[in-house]
Amino acid sequence: MSEDFLRTNFPGSSPYEPIIGFSRAVRVGNTVHVSGTGPVGADEADPAAQTRHTLGIIRDVLERAGARLEDVVRTRIYLTRAEDWEEVGRAHGEFFAHIRPAATMVVVAQLLNPAWRVEIEADAVLDHA
Repeated sequence: MSEDFLRTNFPGSSPYEPIIGFSRAVRVGNTVHVSGTGPVGADEADPAAQTRHTLGIIRDVLERAGARLEDVVRTRIYLTRAEDWEEVGRAHGEFFAHIRPAATMVVVAQLLNPAWRVEIEADAVLDHA
């Protein structure tokens, strides 16, 4: 297999990873895909704090995979309450205001942990691979 297509899995600390069978992130070549990430450890925080915590987890796994937030080209944000969109969006903007990835925000009935108000996925493409 070509080096460009070598796959590396990056585990996280989610208790759901071994049960569901997923990695926090997967890097293939110059692309890093970060799984849906919830605010593990900030379960009872307000939506903005949950978002910041979640994006911190994403930043950490991106760095372990050799990427940075600046490499993120897409995020997907899942909310359990539509009224949280602005608070969550502003917190997302604290991390991505200058990067401006493609982003989607969707309201869902519930996340895996009922205390979570937000879950975020991210995809990054490295130009320094």
